[in-house]
Amino acid sequence: MPKTLILAEKPSVAREIARVMGSRQGGAGYIDGPKYIVTWALGHLVTLADPEAYSSKYSEWSLETLPMLPEKMELVIIKKTSKQFNTVRSLMQRADVNELIIATDSGREGELVARWIMEKVGFRKPAKRLWISSQTDKAVLEGFRALKSASMYDNLYKSASCRAQADWLVGLNVTRALTCKYNAQLSAGRVQTPTLSMIVAREEEIRKFVPKEFFNINVIASNITFTWQDQKTKSARIFDKSQAELIMGKLANTRQPVAITDVKRQYKRELPPLAYDLTELQRDANRLYSFSAKKTLSIMQSLYETHKLVTYPRTDSRYITRDIVPTLAERLKSIAVGAFAADAKNIIRGGVKATDRFVDDKKVTDHHAIIPTEQYVNLSALDSDELKIYNLIVKRFLCVLSSPFEYEETVLTAAVSGERFVARGRAVKSEGWHGIGKGGAGARGSADLDDSDEDDDSPEAQKRADMGKLQELPNINAGDKLPFGGAKMIPGKTKPPARYTEATLLTAMERPGKFIDSKELQKVIESASGIGTPATRADIIEKLFDSFYVERGGKSGKEIIPTSKGLQLVNLAPQDLRSPELTARWEKTLEQISLGKARDSEFIAEMRKFASKLVSSVIASSESYKHDNLTRDKCPDCGGYLLEVRGKKGEMLICQDRQCGFRKSVAVISNARCPECHKKLEIRGEGKDKAFFCICGHRERVADFEKRKASEVGKHEVRDYMAKQSRSSATGDGINSALAEQLASLMKK
Repeated sequence: MPKTLILAEKPSVAREIARVMGSRQGGAGYIDGPKYIVTWALGHLVTLADPEAYSSKYSEWSLETLPMLPEKMELVIIKKTSKQFNTVRSLMQRADVNELIIATDSGREGELVARWIMEKVGFRKPAKRLWISSQTDKAVLEGFRALKSASMYDNLYKSASCRAQADWLVGLNVTRALTCKYNAQLSAGRVQTPTLSMIVAREEEIRKFVPKEFFNINVIASNITFTWQDQKTKSARIFDKSQAELIMGKLANTRQPVAITDVKRQYKRELPPLAYDLTELQRDANRLYSFSAKKTLSIMQSLYETHKLVTYPRTDSRYITRDIVPTLAERLKSIAVGAFAADAKNIIRGGVKATDRFVDDKKVTDHHAIIPTEQYVNLSALDSDELKIYNLIVKRFLCVLSSPFEYEETVLTAAVSGERFVARGRAVKSEGWHGIGKGGAGARGSADLDDSDEDDDSPEAQKRADMGKLQELPNINAGDKLPFGGAKMIPGKTKPPARYTEATLLTAMERPGKFIDSKELQKVIESASGIGTPATRADIIEKLFDSFYVERGGKSGKEIIPTSKGLQLVNLAPQDLRSPELTARWEKTLEQISLGKARDSEFIAEMRKFASKLVSSVIASSESYKHDNLTRDKCPDCGGYLLEVRGKKGEMLICQDRQCGFRKSVAVISNARCPECHKKLEIRGEGKDKAFFCICGHRERVADFEKRKASEVGKHEVRDYMAKQSRSSATGDGINSALAEQLASLMKK
């Protein structure tokens, strides 16, 4: 009997599809059934060949062999997953398999995973495409009833293939050129370099910034705070100290009341926010919980694939299509549990109102916004990090379906001793979407959205900050006179631009138009997806950290600071590669290829020429590179001097020789907190000398730490702490196992 082969991207997804489609018989790398055989790809099983595969001359890195421009890019099987590739190949070649259903992730990268395997195998049988936005049983069954010919996605595959080939041609050539030219481990790429350039440019702004002193003057009257305002410019800042002192002198001697000269009341409505796309979700997760973009994406994949509670995460849309509207009531019923039960039920009782602001078919490309699925929710099955992200999505979904926040804003203008003062306030008329999450206990990850925005310079954050400054005002009319309650002069200094955090860097990557002078080119960038895509930005940021081009620091520990290596690399990289304009144009062209409006062959030809140009510019450069983090410690493997670097997990010593690769940990960041300043402690030393260190100066031997923890907490608290260590280690989020090993001894006492 003929069978259909289903190719999923991951084993977990394959198992769920197999269960839904009635395949039960397990095999080595696949699951068989009466009608369907389900197998998986383990991510990529096939990739572009390394330079060495084209010619032996590329085995040694040298400027003489550049640029590397193979006439035809070849595919090779990835060695570490070759066993699974052989399984998939044998299944594709089975005589009883008469067609293939591509069930890899529904997106550009997922299409590439499947097509490269098919190309390497030489698969020529009929193929169809499963395109779904959630992993629920209902979504899978509906997807199989709406299968489309794989040929409909040929242009998407061409776009993905062009992206991969462009990265190879530009990235590998420029990386080799930089590394050979300057004898250092340097790399460059079409997204990485412009992103690093933005970070470096911000750092240069900060270094050149000269703060200016200014003064604000406040007057108190009837418990209302009035702020001095320049009558011409409307500015509240006074940069001339003598002027500020003159005004304070007038106020100090006044016996006049605060005379209300004008009262303006204005009714305002604040519409609900749009639903989450991946980038917006990553921003909030970083701002609220310091989650890296990569960690948020990893959690989202778990919520999508394992728990099936949210729709496809790698989306750049914040809208839904009209065919989703009939499912909204069912989705609301599924999330009517826990902290948001009352909010969901209130919306259901009032009738689901999906406005055109949320529903717009034209603004949805491959996938709609991230929203909850209709799947039954078991909150106890989620760990604490998953619950935080899930609550963010649920709260945003409920906000989108809620009414506007309505309030009356009042501006009081007053006169005292010939000076103008202003007070602003508001009276809430209807909480609307602002009330979501306020009624339930334990809405962790939701109500926290009202936290400080000090690290966020986005328009949304500034609006939230301004709203928070409005005070409650009594009923006051023009002509009223309030008793003068004193004046205060408040000094301040202008602040430099804030360093990027992952949240604000994601914003800059998504909307890099302000880095370009040309209005025309700004439109080009706005119509594209910015620098990179929602699916790739997290990896780009991680690569900057892993390559030691940037490090985390600042008071919050979330600021992204370029290292000396990163600062130098931006000056060494070709000028053409630093611009966000170039990257956005590439993404725009790739989008046109996916729509069949541009030719892939022309794009690759352009990339070959561009790679040659970049290599030539590196070779001709007169710049130099200096290792200013060189130590006197020698590498035990090759004898070269080691470099001291600061990675995500702490300080390390690494070999400067690219081919050696030696690394040694010096200090590891733990989850333990300093008893003085509460920042995370570092572990340094070995054996009896192992101790905790803090940047505030606190030091504590591990043995003393054990005694202190034993006296402060019970064993169950230590057990919970160790469990958190273990979970964090699994996500690669910088938590070390050394501390857990030390704490383990407490459990035995």
